[in-house]
Amino acid sequence: MHYHGHRKRLRERLADAPETLADYEILELLLGYALLRRDTKPLAKDLLQRFTSLRGIFEARPGEYAAIPGIGEGIAGFLALLREFLSRYAESPTRARAILCSPRAVAAMARERLGKLAHEEIWLALVDRRNRLIAWERIAQGTVNASTAFLREIIEHILAVKAAGVVLAHNHPGGDPTPSDADREFTLHISRALRPLGIRLVDHVVVTENRCYSLHDDDFLES
Repeated sequence: MHYHGHRKRLRERLADAPETLADYEILELLLGYALLRRDTKPLAKDLLQRFTSLRGIFEARPGEYAAIPGIGEGIAGFLALLREFLSRYAESPTRARAILCSPRAVAAMARERLGKLAHEEIWLALVDRRNRLIAWERIAQGTVNASTAFLREIIEHILAVKAAGVVLAHNHPGGDPTPSDADREFTLHISRALRPLGIRLVDHVVVTENRCYSLHDDDFLES
């Protein structure tokens, strides 16, 4: 079929001079790995027209893809896989460090993972006594919650991996990382609950796509 020759020429250009490819050409090559027997150029152009940029496409919520003719579960799944790959790629420098030098390293990791989301998520960076990263995991979706049940769930999670310290991280989709009263109340509750167990609450960072707020840096955390 005609698009096979076109795709072959794009791959040759990718090998020789990838910087010469237009955004839609990069996208149609990517989509070609999910749609082997289909001309992906029209779909690539439709996606760029709808979402304006490659970044806009990968940051779109899954439901938004439904408005584009030709996108089924296969393409939606492929884009979700690619998003996850890019998030883990961005996190890898922090994951690879033997020691987390500061909560800012966690904030940078959290911005890549959470900053673009349209809903709130809460993640834990769990460290050992030498501040080496043990785990980086989502604990909940939705706003922070100082309920007894939720605090117990967090503590059980920390104890399960034998962490000596924890950095809490969550995002504010509105773009302002300033902690709310609920954020501060939650921070105090978890700090006080962890202290008798000998576990350090190293920080609670709130992130947006480009900014972060550290409750440790503003001396809010109790010593």
